[in-house]
Amino acid sequence: MKRRFLKLPAVTFTILAVILFFGHPLLPVAHAQKPIKLKFQASWPSGLTIFDNFKMFSDKVNKMSGGRLQIETLPAGAVVGAFEVLDATARGVIDGGHTAPGYYTGKHWAAIPLSHGPLFGMDFIDMYGWLWEGGGVELMNEWYQKVLKLNVVSFPITASGPQALGWFKREIKGWEDFKGFKIRIYGIGGDVFTKAGVTTVQLPGSEILPAAERGVIDAAEWVGGIEDLKLGFHNVWKHHYTPGMHEPTTIGDLIINKTTYDKLGDDLKEIIKNAAQATFFRWWVGWQKQNAQAYKDMVEKHGVQIHRTPQDILDNFLTTYDEIVKEKVESDPFIKKVIESQRAYAGLVVPYRRSTWPSYEYASDHYWKDKLFLK
Repeated sequence: MKRRFLKLPAVTFTILAVILFFGHPLLPVAHAQKPIKLKFQASWPSGLTIFDNFKMFSDKVNKMSGGRLQIETLPAGAVVGAFEVLDATARGVIDGGHTAPGYYTGKHWAAIPLSHGPLFGMDFIDMYGWLWEGGGVELMNEWYQKVLKLNVVSFPITASGPQALGWFKREIKGWEDFKGFKIRIYGIGGDVFTKAGVTTVQLPGSEILPAAERGVIDAAEWVGGIEDLKLGFHNVWKHHYTPGMHEPTTIGDLIINKTTYDKLGDDLKEIIKNAAQATFFRWWVGWQKQNAQAYKDMVEKHGVQIHRTPQDILDNFLTTYDEIVKEKVESDPFIKKVIESQRAYAGLVVPYRRSTWPSYEYASDHYWKDKLFLK
């Protein structure tokens, strides 16, 4: 007996195949996960190149997560003041911040060695090595969470330095010339100059130029290069001294409310860490080129006189810094822990580099000995 098979039109098979492959529109389907949206604020204006670092990080997180984690980047003052980013993050007023530990020296002095200071000869590469290979990141988070008892997680994200000594209304020849000045400077620079009898004030970047124009301050340090040019210091002061010894390198960090961070999946946590690491170096190389052009423009377009900082200022700074560190180490076990960790790491890598690396001047003098931006 011949079996009869149901004959269906070809279009029916096509419809069935589509339903099997894509699912019937009336059948329940898993909905796409809603993106996690977080609100972060910086401690600086949006017009500065350091804010570009913030946006670069946010873009990387968005792309690396396929849009599952989106970070809004707000400038200083959008929600809280520049110096309030840490506390606002800890309280959950904002989800995170792009800031500098050195802004919070008033909370605990370990902010200085954790973020800047002379650092026993290390540059920003060495310090970054200490952070990730020498236990620095762990100490940074211990400082935030156990010493300050704040609900945040920290990742290093910016590096600047060696920073300029600053801008002055007149020439300075040596250490004694600082007397009588009122200088905007923060962190260890403020501590050292105060000990030397100089009046120091700490102001956020956006307030420095107005203070200078009103004659409230006689001199200021900010960063140097492109950051200073964008803030317009050259319109008030024409004497610029570099380098400073107060910030041979300065680390800024990305902080996240710990409760918010802990709720993220392990993959998103890893994306945040890797985005911060990638941003640290990718932004810095572009920033270095911008700084070079900025110094060229200072001289050629704005009539700024760039001076090499007198040696006795650098020497006195280091001597005074060592005195301050000795006092702090003797009075606080956590500061001692940080300083000893840095000294041990520097004691390994700095002698290695001094033993094996050529001096920067060796090849640079061969090609560019007569090409300097200095007066």
